Amino acid sequence: MWRQLVAQLTHFFAAMLWVAGCLAIVGGLPELGIAIFIVIVVNALFAFAQEYRAEQAAARLKSLLPLQVMVVRDGSPLLIDVEGVVPDDLVVLTDGDRVAADMVCVESHGLLVDTSTLTGESVPDSIGVDDELRAGTFVVEGEGRAVVTATGASTDFARIAVLTQGTERPDTPLTRELHRLVRTIALIAVAAGGGFFLLTLFLDTPPSDGFVFAIGITVALVPEGLLPTVTLSLAIGAQRMADQHALVRRLESVETLGSTTFICTDKTGTLTQNRMRIVEIWMPSGRVRRAGSGYAPEGEIADLTDGLLAPLTLLATTARGCSRGRAVRTEDGDWTSSGDPMEAAIDSLAIQLTGVPLDMVPATARFAFDPRRRRSSVVQDGRVLVKGAPDAVIERCRITARDEAMAREVMTELSDRGLRVLAVATRTVARDTPTTADDAEADLELLGLLGFEDPPRLEARDALAACRRAGISVAMITGDSALTAQAIADETGLRPPDGLVLKGTDLPDDIQLLGALVDRDGVVIARVTPEDKLRIARALRARGHVIAMTGDGVNDGPALREADIGIAMGASGSDVAREAADLVLLDDNFATIVAAVEQGRATFANARRFLTYHLTDNVAELTPFVIWAMSGGRFPLALGVMQILALDIGTDTLSAAALGSEPAGPNVMSQPPSSGRLLNRTVATRAFGVLGPTEALFEMTAFVAALMIAGWTIGDAFPTGPALYAASGAAFLTVVVAQTANAFACRSSRRPAWSLGWFSNRFLVVSVLVELAFALAVLVLPAAADLLGQQWPPAAAWIVILASAPAVVLVDWAWKRVRRQHSPFAAGRQ
Repeated sequence: MWRQLVAQLTHFFAAMLWVAGCLAIVGGLPELGIAIFIVIVVNALFAFAQEYRAEQAAARLKSLLPLQVMVVRDGSPLLIDVEGVVPDDLVVLTDGDRVAADMVCVESHGLLVDTSTLTGESVPDSIGVDDELRAGTFVVEGEGRAVVTATGASTDFARIAVLTQGTERPDTPLTRELHRLVRTIALIAVAAGGGFFLLTLFLDTPPSDGFVFAIGITVALVPEGLLPTVTLSLAIGAQRMADQHALVRRLESVETLGSTTFICTDKTGTLTQNRMRIVEIWMPSGRVRRAGSGYAPEGEIADLTDGLLAPLTLLATTARGCSRGRAVRTEDGDWTSSGDPMEAAIDSLAIQLTGVPLDMVPATARFAFDPRRRRSSVVQDGRVLVKGAPDAVIERCRITARDEAMAREVMTELSDRGLRVLAVATRTVARDTPTTADDAEADLELLGLLGFEDPPRLEARDALAACRRAGISVAMITGDSALTAQAIADETGLRPPDGLVLKGTDLPDDIQLLGALVDRDGVVIARVTPEDKLRIARALRARGHVIAMTGDGVNDGPALREADIGIAMGASGSDVAREAADLVLLDDNFATIVAAVEQGRATFANARRFLTYHLTDNVAELTPFVIWAMSGGRFPLALGVMQILALDIGTDTLSAAALGSEPAGPNVMSQPPSSGRLLNRTVATRAFGVLGPTEALFEMTAFVAALMIAGWTIGDAFPTGPALYAASGAAFLTVVVAQTANAFACRSSRRPAWSLGWFSNRFLVVSVLVELAFALAVLVLPAAADLLGQQWPPAAAWIVILASAPAVVLVDWAWKRVRRQHSPFAAGRQ
């Protein structure tokens, strides 16, 4: 914490101001030096508070997705939070799991563990019985069980984490863009200050006065509060995404989401409900249909005869034997899935047929699902139990031509209806246990096909339509069959009438040809491998797209890292996928991705809002010095250096932070994706050509009006003393009042301030009131007024002071109206 505070006191801009303050004291101006130091400290405390708030928000977000572990206690499997794991627990490990504690393996079936987080080695380690597993590593293949030996701070991973706490993360693209912007402005500020100092020497102004002017200009232009305001805006955006079930693991991803141009989405659970239920069962001896919904082990089984009951039960229990997922009953009586939803649906059917939940029988050997062979199997009680994709299983079976033709016909029919189809097979083992999957999964007997219904999400169609309005292309990339994928794509509206449907085997090797093939809205790509997903991400990025890629499997990590935004499933995804992702969907819902993109766009728009606000104020602060220089030093300064410092404290902090918390506008998803520089032509034109000059005009008008009220006329010598101090007070207060209006004007780059509702951003209302109270206090309190060199403005000058607020709002409205008439996209922008 102290290190963070020191960093806020010593960064680039703070260092500039420390030097300026010290020079002021050395030059015989201790009041100015102390005032600059106060500005540094106030800004540092504000930035520290924002950064601390952002970190606290990030910590709260992480708690929304606790790591869970499957343990065996009292002979029964139990899913618990990782904090509940204790030494001597028996932990069940499957591919995709994160190892939650230090353990010793007691059962291994092809267990491979990625230890790169500890060793840096990219090749997974093969784990056998009695081998050690370390917390923080990942299971990438196989299954096994291990006994916990150490947890929490006692693990090797925790000791390494302590050593790496001081390691700094590299800057993100957004941070680099902000640093580029503020450094550019800072260089301009230093150059302008130096130029004014040289000008004062030519005008025979005392060097001390020239030095004060130079410091004033430099301080006026340095945007010292910009970076912490951006951090707070990102944190607010991340919290709002969490409220909509999207967990941001890296704050900078909030902004990147707003720039997304292409979403590559999975099918199961994202576009569908991931509430699997077996509704169709085909066996060589007959076919039955099952009614009901969800995981409840009930529902009428139509066409079930006495002759079909035995083969149906064998089919269900065989599929159940090579599954770990369970259908479990909650305390309120509902049935839900524990583990893989498809395996829970199998368990539901098995419970219905047998009447009791089946115990987990120890396996002699296990061969985990592989996306290349598309099967999984176990050797148990002298039998090999196999389930997998129908074509991948049928090719390993002893089957008559008639039965094979019938099975493939049924598979096509069920897939056309959007059902997910699984084949189940078995064989007996004579003596020796098979040592490889190829040996085990041979000479099989096909028991039948299971048709799983997974209804599309009701909100998927509207979410896909929102993507198209927002200029975002969407592709379905799935490991399922082409017919099933096409049916779901058609039902949800993802695929246009003549949309392209491809298989992973259809994809060309050439990256440019691949990009040209898949770079289209509504394309469906089925039977893809993890390598295919990685190549698709690279191909689309090479064509200039900002890619959001979903994934839930252990092998999806490379594709998620390659994408600009990797999106993992929080409810059903693997720990490996979540670790690789930038965004985790707590509800696995495609509509949540769209909501997150909307918030990302709002956050980018907010960054431009408070940048416009900052730069407008800089124009008003710099104008008095420009007029003074253009007059050869004859026209008095309307604002002094101390007043500029007060404006930086009083008007550039709270309101800017409030603008960073603006919610998404109603039309944010009716425009192309946000991208490009923060300081684009629109922001520059608005700040330097519209709002800034308007504030400066009223500022100088109030100054001159106050001088004329004191008796000054054109051609006379300018007054000094109280008359000049009152005029300066009028200019100061005009900037504050105009900035108040500017804060409301900057809430939208399209709509007039009054159409947004003056109280719809309560934080902004409070900020404005605090700033006005601050301005009045430094005018009324004698000590503060004397320090700033100002007095209470004359009564007549208040006409100009108060008129500045509606003037800023009206001029901004006129500019927005003209821009809307001449810009093809402005009508849809915020």
